[in-house]
Amino acid sequence: MKAFSAVLEERLSRRGFVAMSAAAGVAASLPAVSLADARRRPATTVNLQGIAPSRDDALLVSPELRSRTLLTWGDPLWPDDRGLSAQDIRTLDWLDDRAGARQERRFGTNNDAIVFFPDRGDATHGLLCVNHEYVTAELNFAGLAPTAKERAAGRAKWIAAHPQAVPWMQAAHGVSVVRIGRERDGWQVLRGAPQTRRITATTPMEISGPARGHSLLRTNADPTGTRVLGTFANCSAGRTPWGTYLTSEENVDDYFGKTRSWAGVTEDFELLGVFNRFPTGEDSLYGWEHVDRRFDVRAEPREQLRFGWIVEIDPQDPTSTPRKRTALGRFSHESATTIVAPDGRVVVYMGDDDKYEYAYKFVTRDRFDAKNPAANRDLLDHGTLYVARFDATGKGEWLPLVHDERGPLNSKAGFKDQAEVVIKCRAAADLLGATPMDRIEDFEPNPVTGRVYMACTKNPDRERQSRRDYYMGREIDLGVDAANPRIGNDYGHIIELIERADDATSLKFRWNIFLLAGDPRNPESRFLTRYADIVPGKLEHGDTYYGGYGDRSAVSPLACPDNVGFDPSGRLWIVSDSDLKLTGNDGCYVVPTHGAERGRLKQIVSAPIGAEVTGCEFTPDGRALFLGLQHPGEGGTVDNPISHWPDGNGLPARAALVVIERQDGQPL
Repeated sequence: MKAFSAVLEERLSRRGFVAMSAAAGVAASLPAVSLADARRRPATTVNLQGIAPSRDDALLVSPELRSRTLLTWGDPLWPDDRGLSAQDIRTLDWLDDRAGARQERRFGTNNDAIVFFPDRGDATHGLLCVNHEYVTAELNFAGLAPTAKERAAGRAKWIAAHPQAVPWMQAAHGVSVVRIGRERDGWQVLRGAPQTRRITATTPMEISGPARGHSLLRTNADPTGTRVLGTFANCSAGRTPWGTYLTSEENVDDYFGKTRSWAGVTEDFELLGVFNRFPTGEDSLYGWEHVDRRFDVRAEPREQLRFGWIVEIDPQDPTSTPRKRTALGRFSHESATTIVAPDGRVVVYMGDDDKYEYAYKFVTRDRFDAKNPAANRDLLDHGTLYVARFDATGKGEWLPLVHDERGPLNSKAGFKDQAEVVIKCRAAADLLGATPMDRIEDFEPNPVTGRVYMACTKNPDRERQSRRDYYMGREIDLGVDAANPRIGNDYGHIIELIERADDATSLKFRWNIFLLAGDPRNPESRFLTRYADIVPGKLEHGDTYYGGYGDRSAVSPLACPDNVGFDPSGRLWIVSDSDLKLTGNDGCYVVPTHGAERGRLKQIVSAPIGAEVTGCEFTPDGRALFLGLQHPGEGGTVDNPISHWPDGNGLPARAALVVIERQDGQPL
């Protein structure tokens, strides 16, 4: 069977669209950081003992720390619900016609980003917003086939026999808003608090910004192109200075099916061209198209263009309507971290988490007004979106993604207006010559120094030599470069970015590689301590660099940095997502970014078997760290679990949120 890319190329060529496509492809609280205040000296040491990598089925922490499980998939968020237990999921008895409705009142699964909104003047009480990225069917549903190949082959048949699974999955996605507090016996969830809310794949939302009402976003159910149901694939996130939550829609292409069969017969060649840089498959990963026609591309080909955005949510008002802020572009979003620049404008840093995709930032047109919350309501609808080019000199430039009939993003290149620029954001970035990166997972500014850190989790396809090839809808160079210097980059790396004059609105920046992740214990690989030795094409797969730190025996191995965060003193915290388990179970790590111990990375948490660590969110006083444990037991099934965390007693594993504190109650 032909791949979608082959069908697409054949269909576009048949109608003489090859020239246009080629041109676009080849040419184509911790409050928000204020750089004006970022002049304090960051902490230069870590006062915690590191722990060794582990493969135990347990949540392990440094000796000075303690952990507490705060919320687990299926826990009730209102007191009148008993919730869903690990014992319940050993059968499918719970999966009835009301399963979806019940899940809308429960904590979702596979929690990812976490943002804490403290009460005014109180670091110990507030609202917690938590993303629920996706479902891991084999860890949710008993009786599924043991291998991924068998599950994929039988997905349509299984969904036909259990159609109620689709509304349950849709309800398990999205965001949970819960009220928490540190009481005498530890952190607690206040179930049924007035702000308690579940936002799911069916929650009504507004489309705002330049793409609002555009013909490419109009569907049979919404001919105005202004309203959409739901959010899903919610990965990383951020907060705004005015107190709202920004959740990022990432792998939305996994949710839509029948694209290939639609592409083979459609006459909508404009829409085919839009799909070129963000394609979906014939069969979705979850099978929703067999029950919900929104996800069948043959029925609603434009529906998928209504996802892949940043969504703004007011956690304080459970009746408010979330808004998809289209000015920030459509791609596989990771991060939405804000900075208030010296002139009062707000900057949002974002990454595109696919191989060979780009780094972005958005600068608002208007200024943040702390005294007038209403004035900030639509700040994210007006401004300029930029994409980054990283030069080999260690300098870089932010390139404006702005429609201009006199510039490259014009009608001849396939961009009729700014709406088409943001909808076809990847193609626009191609045209400007942005630097393809190794899967950007997070983008966080240091609250003390203002320097920005970008985690590139991995790209095993990076080649040693320059070679141009057709990849994800355009021709690019697959070889190493200065910003992505390592071949077969299984381990990932972290880039440190310094905006000119410490001004996040600047169009120029300097950058360096802060960390080349890997296993320094491997005597067959080099542990680099001189930055001059990081030479593209000269690095091997296992070579490492830890900010210039000189003692390989004193640093922890790290594979695939994912979310990153900062404690109030300016130390960088990293959580990992290593599919290959290159160094042991995933974990949480901390490292100074300045001083003599810059780069001395310590592992302080080790996750249970199969779990990715997510979140990395601190309370403003630095005394509590919130982490997510996503898909513990991945690689097993409900019937044959390989992890029993957190419930134990031979029960299936469940995703959960934990809080980490020091034993002595001091800041971490």
